[in-house]
Order: sequence, then C-alpha cells, then structure tokens
Amino acid sequence: MKTILEMLEQTAGRIPERIAVEDQNTAFTWGELLEQAQRAGSCLAECQTAGSPVVLMVEKSARAAALLYGVLYSGSSYVFVDPAQPMERVKKILHTTGARIVVVDRDAGKQKAEKQNTGTPDAEKMDAAKPDAGNMDVARADTGAGKDDSVQVLYAEEVLNHAVCRPLLESIRTEAKETDLLYTVFTSGSTGDPKGIAVSHRAVIDFIRHFTEETGIRPDDVIGNQAPFDFDVSVKDIFSSCFTGAKLVLIPRTFFAMPGQLVDYLIARKITVLIWAVSALCMISQFGGFDYRTPVSLRMVMFSGEVMPFRQLRIWQDALPDTRFINLYGPSEITCNCTYFRIPEHYQREILPIGVPFAGRKVFLRDDAGRRITQADKPGEICVGGESLAEGYLHDPLRTAQAFLDGEDGRYYRTGDIGYLGFDGLFYFVGRRDSQIKHMGHRIELGEVENAMLKVPGIQRACCIFDRSRNRICGFYQGEVQGKAIREYLKKEIPGYMVPGRLIKVDCFRLNDHGKIDRKQLMEEIGA
Repeated sequence: MKTILEMLEQTAGRIPERIAVEDQNTAFTWGELLEQAQRAGSCLAECQTAGSPVVLMVEKSARAAALLYGVLYSGSSYVFVDPAQPMERVKKILHTTGARIVVVDRDAGKQKAEKQNTGTPDAEKMDAAKPDAGNMDVARADTGAGKDDSVQVLYAEEVLNHAVCRPLLESIRTEAKETDLLYTVFTSGSTGDPKGIAVSHRAVIDFIRHFTEETGIRPDDVIGNQAPFDFDVSVKDIFSSCFTGAKLVLIPRTFFAMPGQLVDYLIARKITVLIWAVSALCMISQFGGFDYRTPVSLRMVMFSGEVMPFRQLRIWQDALPDTRFINLYGPSEITCNCTYFRIPEHYQREILPIGVPFAGRKVFLRDDAGRRITQADKPGEICVGGESLAEGYLHDPLRTAQAFLDGEDGRYYRTGDIGYLGFDGLFYFVGRRDSQIKHMGHRIELGEVENAMLKVPGIQRACCIFDRSRNRICGFYQGEVQGKAIREYLKKEIPGYMVPGRLIKVDCFRLNDHGKIDRKQLMEEIGA
C-alpha cells in the first residue's frame, strides 16, 4: 500500500453500504465518502498544482472528513485550522505552509469575519471571481506574508458538489509516492510562531497497521472521536476507521463541557472505542458522569497527552470493569504514539508506565552528553527512531536539524521528555526537560511534585508551574482539601524544597486547543 487513498478505496470497495463517518446531522457510507472525496479532489486539482498544501478552515464534521480525503485525491497534503483561531495565527500558518488554497464553510467564514474583521475569507469583504475550475465563488485574502502571497478561498459546499474528473485524478495517482506529505499539524513554537510537523503517507500507514493490530480495533467497532481535526490524536480515529472499516462518530466539542450530555451521546451512538485526551476522560469522571449513566458499550478506552491521575483512572475502571484501558505515549513528531501500556484489572500502582514500544519503533534514553543509557531506573531524555518519524518541521530546516538527529541506528527524534526504563522492562514518563527547574540549589522535576500532589486525599487533578520572578513553585489543584493539609501530606512524600510555596485551588482547569491543561493561562493568572 503506497498511499492512504488505497486504504480508503479498499475499504469502500469491501463495505460500500456501511456507515463510514457521522456527525450530529450527517452520515456518509464508505461509498458516499469515496464519491464526495473524488468530487472535492477533482475541484482542488483543477485549482492548483499537486504537491501544494491545502488549508481546511472548517468545523469538524462528516463533510470535513470528505474534504480531507479530497485533498489527498488532488495530490496535496491537508492542514486543518480551527476556524476559531485568531486571524493573526491563521496568517502565520498560511505563511509557513505557503498554501494557496483555503477551504472554508460559507456561514462560518462570514461569522468569523463579522467578529474579527481582520481579513477573514468573506465573500462580502473580498473581490469575488469565477475560476475556470468550476462555478464557485473565489476570493483573495491577504495572508500577511507579502503583497504577492494570496490565497484562493473556496467554499466547502461547492467543492464537494464539483463533478468528478477521473482522468485528472488518475494522472495524479500515477505520480503519487509513499513519501508524499499526508498532513501538517501545528503546535506552538518556542519563538511564538506556530511550528508545522509534516508527516508522510508511509509514516501513517506503518503506524496505523501496528496501532490497530496491537490495540485490537475491529471492523464492528464504533470509534467516538474527541480530538479536533487540527490535533494529531484525530489521525488515530480517522485512519484506524479507514483501515479497519470501523464507524467513526464525531462528538461535538460543546459536549465536553456537559458530562451528562456527553455520556448520553456515547450511549445513544453505541460507542465502543475511545481514543481521547486525558482531560476529556477526566471531564466525565470528575463531574459525576457515571453517577448519571454508564456507557456499557465501551469495550476499550485509550488515552494520551498528559499523565492520567490515578484516582480518575480508578473511577473509570470501577464504572467499566469489563473495559480494556490502554495508556498511550508519544509526541506528534513520531506520528501519534511510540509506546503503549495495557492496564491490568484492579491496577494498584499510582505510577502508570508508558509501557513498551509499538512494533517498528525504537525507543531509548540518552543522558545530557548524548550517551545512551542502558541501566534500569536511570532517567534520561526519551528518544525515538525506526518507522513513522515525521519528515521534520515544515520549511524550518534549523529546528528540524536540532530535533531530528542521525545516530548509530539511523535517524531519531529527541522528544524533550524525561523518562526511565524500569526493572520491569517498561518505560516510565517523568516530565518535560523544560519543566525541570533549579530551585533552592536543587534540580526539581515539576512532574514529580504533581505526582505527589495527586496522592493527597481529596485532590482530583494537579498542575505545577515555576514562578521565576518570585522564585517559588505554584501548585494548582482541584479538590475539597485545604492548603495546610496538602502541605502536611507533601512533607511526608517529597523534600521540603519541593513543596509548592503557593497552593491555589481552582474550580476547573482551563484546557488549551489540544485538550491539555493550559499552563500558559495559569502563569498569566499569577503574573509569572
């Protein structure tokens, strides 16, 4: 298999009448999804040369999934951008990608323009023209990258209604290679500019094969998608479904602020598999979702992105004793995940391993001097080689060279995470290199302080940051417990210099766009 499109066509040919993807309002069978994708691909291919990225600035939906595959049919790679993103960040993404086509929802584009009035693709604010490619409104929007840098703005509705041009699609396929880019996802860069992680077809195909085999996703599964499409967790949902023929159900973002409605949706749609961010799972367990109803159809729950609080895991396991739980680990640069750990029933240890490598991956540790660590229980930076490494950071050779290195076993990626290999043969995550601080003459991992706080009776979630201006550790927590009791407990668990100098109770942690605790917002809150 050379490209994802072969995967789509094989599944559509095998089960054309089965539902492939559905949202609240729309469902496509595999046959319909294939046709919609070819329509979109024909339109996009007539508008630009194959190989250029296409930005999809649309809400998550069944239609968005069809557009995704349509971009691939056009010989391009996709870049999802949340329509709610500030326009300045959108401009930076357009500048980084060099994209010349942006697909928007007609109504969403107008609403965003009314709110921001900052160059959002809106037919009323830009000169409209008719392209030779088809009968649709096309506008030009300044990307902020220069006077000659403009993009065609196409409306999703009309892209998906375009006639299929099979000779054009077939000619594009003859040039397709497994090393062609499939997608680019953007994360925050240390310079303030978004950093685009570029991933190929081969990387995703190799990973999804191993992922579905190791986890046991089946054709009769119903995958409940939580992640937005601009976050690479969605890659596991979308392409696991495509590879196996499992149904993909897209869960509205608003439901993750309403645990009862979220549980109702899981039950109504008979969801069997979740691949969610930890914070999304905790939304149900923290706020009594299981006291309301239990989604007994769930047979497998996988999570990643942050350390799963032990108490929250126990709530899930107690509510769903017959469900399999799997801890996943890995940054976007290695295509979703590199390790996994199947959690045994009645798991008692409060430290959760990140487990063993997926097939095709090489996971190892190295010290500050770059030497490999082979002894157990010695911490070092987690590095990953083997299959499915990203091509690098899009149009950023300097940062690519800093993070992707050549070693004795070939190319590998430095994750920036600290971990160790236990005597049990399992890898464990400790924290981020950039969360290691120097305080009162001691090197401290803030992750270790967070883990200690999570052991305090009454604390549900915890997050620590270092306030450099005041030279103190600040510990934020959710739970019904007083600061004095927390400090007394922590002094029995960790050295005094690691105990937070300030403890702050929060009603609920704000999450960033990727479903993780928004540490930047916490720092702003205390003026750090």
